[in-house]
Amino acid sequence: MNSVSIFGTSSDAGKSTLSFAITYLLHHRGVSVAPFKAQNVSNNSQVTDAGGEIAIPQYFAARAIGLKTTPDMNPILLKSGGKSKAHMIVNGKSVGDKDVWDYYRDIKTLRPHVKRAFLKLQKQYGCIVAEGAGSPVELNLMDKDLSNIYIADEFNTKIILVADIQRGGVFASIYGVYHLLPKKLQKNVIGVIVNKFQGDMSLFDKGVKIIEKKFKIPVLGVVPFKPFNLGFEDSESIMNYVQDTRDAIIKVGVIKLPHISNFTDFEPLVVDREVELSFISNAGDMATCDLVVLPGSKRVVDDLAWLRERGFEEKLSSTEQKVVAICGGYEMMFERILDPDKVESDAEITKGFGRLKGDVTFQKEKIVKKGSYRIFKCIVDGYEIHNGIAKKRCKSKENLYGTFIHGLFDSDEIREMLFSEINPNYKGYNFKKFKAKAIKEFASHIEEHIDMDKIVKELNS
Repeated sequence: MNSVSIFGTSSDAGKSTLSFAITYLLHHRGVSVAPFKAQNVSNNSQVTDAGGEIAIPQYFAARAIGLKTTPDMNPILLKSGGKSKAHMIVNGKSVGDKDVWDYYRDIKTLRPHVKRAFLKLQKQYGCIVAEGAGSPVELNLMDKDLSNIYIADEFNTKIILVADIQRGGVFASIYGVYHLLPKKLQKNVIGVIVNKFQGDMSLFDKGVKIIEKKFKIPVLGVVPFKPFNLGFEDSESIMNYVQDTRDAIIKVGVIKLPHISNFTDFEPLVVDREVELSFISNAGDMATCDLVVLPGSKRVVDDLAWLRERGFEEKLSSTEQKVVAICGGYEMMFERILDPDKVESDAEITKGFGRLKGDVTFQKEKIVKKGSYRIFKCIVDGYEIHNGIAKKRCKSKENLYGTFIHGLFDSDEIREMLFSEINPNYKGYNFKKFKAKAIKEFASHIEEHIDMDKIVKELNS
């Protein structure tokens, strides 16, 4: 069977969710399949079963079908760095910050890593679903494009285009992307999926005919918009979450740091019917929240300065507000942040908020691991990704719960402990069961509106 590349005709067209859904549907048709993305740009990552970190979409898609995760599924990961730099993860391991211009100049040195990872997966699985990145036809960058053009050309993958009809200009985006692709890749396009449709589906019947007859591109489906509040790739995605707050009895505010990371921590709150979640950027908004979360950060010192500029220090230093501080947020709560080797910034000593006694020290070697942790007298299956070191991985003190551990709210026990303190009427729910059901329902929704038989036939041709 051929492997398949999922190309968006624009950014945020829904490549990640459709890549996941197609992977899931192929698996349930008996196909040996694995998710892949050559290069991801995201501060949202997870620790794989084999060690090392990869971006959330490939981790999520693999776990949804019970696969063990490895760095081969996302060999290159870039996280936000200082100024014009990006923090680079290669084969799951940190290789430090790299200037963006140097990255593009040296892109050829990364191709062997991508090729090795793809070939390794190809030996293990019958089909690879390779998610693209952004638009595949950024003409000034096509020779530097690892996720789209390189994969499709090197491995002769079949190609499915995904177009976001909500953006407007759907016809131009489909026609333009198709005709700007190299001729070899045009021949490998098996069709387009028109995504995020809202309203009367029959209104686009003529649109389907135009695409198929005038553009000569098969339409594999028109997918109605359906919220899927899981597996967020980036902060823009999670900001578009859809929440039903009719039964909410608790208000939770997550401080929207400029370099917020690991925001999938909050997925269990987005889908909790008893919780109203909001992302806040002003200190005054804390007064309306029953609980405030200070999240992970890729640039702890920079985000600490941002919090001070925004007037958050007084409230975060006070014991009156109930706060959960995770990873970078936890580090900010100590008296000082020490960075003698300038791992993250040029500041060797930075004053923290002082809610917790002692220092946090940044070390060059990043801690990347996952496991079962005992936190606040509860068991949490979580993971760690941090350079900061403190005497304890978690502390609680006077309305403050701080920890290095991500995945905290995935624990039903933790949520019940925290929220029942706020409101004794909080009932809670089983997040694991909810997640499994949501995945199945979303995949069924996609299957109902795309021609999977045709996709499988084309992949077998």
